[in-house]
Amino acid sequence: MYRHNLGKNVAAIVLSALVFGSVSGLAMVGVTKASQTIEAHTEAAADASSSDAFDRKNSAGEMIAGQENNTVSNALFSGNDDNATVRTASTTGAVKSVTEIAQDAMPQVVSITNTIRYKQYGYSIFGNGGETEAAASGSGVIVGKTDSELLIVTNHHVIEGSTELSVQFVDGESVAAEIKGEDSSADLAVIAVKLSDMSKDTLSAIEIAEFGDSDALQVGDQVVAIGNALGYGQSVTTGIISAKNRDVETSEGTESGLLQTDAAINPGNSGGALLNMEGQLIGINVAKYSSTDVEGMGYSIPSNKAKEVINTLALKETRSKVSEENRGYLGIQAKTIDSATAEAYGMIEGVYVYKIVEGSAAANSDLQEKDIIVKFDDQSVTSLDDMQELLNRYSAGETINLTVKRPHGSDYDEVTVSITLTANPDKAADRSENTSDSNQNFRNFVQEIPQYFSN
Repeated sequence: MYRHNLGKNVAAIVLSALVFGSVSGLAMVGVTKASQTIEAHTEAAADASSSDAFDRKNSAGEMIAGQENNTVSNALFSGNDDNATVRTASTTGAVKSVTEIAQDAMPQVVSITNTIRYKQYGYSIFGNGGETEAAASGSGVIVGKTDSELLIVTNHHVIEGSTELSVQFVDGESVAAEIKGEDSSADLAVIAVKLSDMSKDTLSAIEIAEFGDSDALQVGDQVVAIGNALGYGQSVTTGIISAKNRDVETSEGTESGLLQTDAAINPGNSGGALLNMEGQLIGINVAKYSSTDVEGMGYSIPSNKAKEVINTLALKETRSKVSEENRGYLGIQAKTIDSATAEAYGMIEGVYVYKIVEGSAAANSDLQEKDIIVKFDDQSVTSLDDMQELLNRYSAGETINLTVKRPHGSDYDEVTVSITLTANPDKAADRSENTSDSNQNFRNFVQEIPQYFSN
């Protein structure tokens, strides 16, 4: 009797298990089908939204923004030459593969060649030293256009000291470029190419980068870097965001708030694009902060930080170097206060004015000795060379603003000084920094440093 009942119980359990399994299987099939249906509808909606977001380009290669306020818009400088602002993606786009990102972003990235002329000292088999030229390679990102120019952002150190700049686009065409504005403290610059110098084929081949939100990045997010590595042409690397808000020590000082990535960023990548997996620009790569002693530590200026600087520089007048006889003249003797000097003596980095030449433009302004110049015409300067490079593109008669830090007790006041540049009354005065009088003045200043804040 017991065995009979046991057999019945076992049979009932087995039957219940079979029924439960069948029901569960049917339920899981239902869940899977429902999930697939929802996913299909979501993808279709996303595709439709993306399709309706904006027209890609017209026949002239101009970017046309979408009609809806909530669609993804292209980041571009819109308006005329005197009114340009960055427009940023307002919604999150679809995640792409690295291959898709590379294909879409290549037309947005350019290669930059900077020809530098420098003095060569000593002797060689070719005779005494003299001036010689060298070419340096870098990268840039197309961030917009005005009525007459295409605007490209790069690093300040990529275009520093240039005598000639050229830009090569994705189709291989090379065009001359001029500096529109530069900011040495942010290590950013905007250069411009005349639309009239570009062929229709190139205009139709290029695209304008779309800015993403660098603050939304998380450590571990995948990113893609594109740039002119080693001057060989555009190349693509990928990695993750390793850290945010990194401070990096360099020979020029400390760069703060950088993105750290393990995507390879090599010489020539400076000024190139760091992209998120939606293909949006979330950083401007800086190769000079990467060390050859370690691997997997590259750095990039976050897009949200870069946009503020780019908006200011984009409004500047594009300038070529002015001939020496027409070049503007300040009339100061000055020295660079670098990061080491600033830290040692509790000063501010910039251009220290230790003598104002009598009868000069500076003498006829509110500029004072002991002022430290930190901005020239709204462009940050960290050295006398930086300021001289800017001054070389301004003519006598032009009025500029200098932003200076003026010692006040144990601190500084920030003062804006307006100066109308004059012609150089004595061309030798441009070289006054190297004269014995100038060096003696600076030696006097060094001796007075302990009492710098006393007056």
